[in-house]
Amino acid sequence: MSTSQGYGLLKGKKGLIFGALDDRSIAWRVALACKREGAEFVLTNAPVALRLGSLNALSEETGAPVIPCDVSKDEEVQDLMEKVKAHQGGIDFILHAVGMSPNVRKSKPYEGLDYKFYHQTLDISAISLHRVLHFAHETGALHDGASVVALSYIGAQRIFSKYSDMNDAKALLESIARNYGSRLGSRGIRVNTVSQAPTITSAGSGIKGFDGMFTFADKMAPMGNPSADECADYCITLFSDLSRKVTMQNLFHDGGFSTNGISEEMMQDLFDMYQNREDDK
Repeated sequence: MSTSQGYGLLKGKKGLIFGALDDRSIAWRVALACKREGAEFVLTNAPVALRLGSLNALSEETGAPVIPCDVSKDEEVQDLMEKVKAHQGGIDFILHAVGMSPNVRKSKPYEGLDYKFYHQTLDISAISLHRVLHFAHETGALHDGASVVALSYIGAQRIFSKYSDMNDAKALLESIARNYGSRLGSRGIRVNTVSQAPTITSAGSGIKGFDGMFTFADKMAPMGNPSADECADYCITLFSDLSRKVTMQNLFHDGGFSTNGISEEMMQDLFDMYQNREDDK
């Protein structure tokens, strides 16, 4: 956005933000943007992430309380929703920025996945969205007209080998968003996914081959890769009343990567590579 003062797009709205770890994470940048636009919210992450990250600093900067929650446990998600409802009266927007793959961390090839890890990947990275929506609805915490955004990646549609079982997790995440969006639409509640380009975050940088994925996307996208702050601004528009009838969509925020065939820059790089090989013969 062009002004650090914001536009008051979320004035009076109450939110819940999952997944902020450090100041490079998209969820962290979303929290700052929500504060700028006048929202109040609660921050949450798994207890282990709270120990490893610096969420207390974000809490101090935004005035948002931190409530620990392991999204793989029904009772903790239910307890979180009840506490959020008691604290701020309910929820007008949710950011789901949760993803983790033990198989990727341990460099397990897709054809040799550890199935226990595979279940954890799907549960934490995708099924958790179902769990969050279920208990937000069941506890009465989710207000009519609310907006839910889950962060996804184009690996849901196209295979990126180093992304491994996270490709599957993102596909499931997007399906859950559509399914729940169809069931909550009568209450004016929107559920969408934002397919963000590779972004330099602590989580993204932990993927083997991430630098190559980032550079490839940046060269292919006519506008280049959007930053975490630009993604945050896009999420703000989806939380706001300006997108009241946008639901069940997977929205690409990738500088045009998902639609572009090939870029002149990429063609030149491939030509130069070919020429160098010919020169070496």
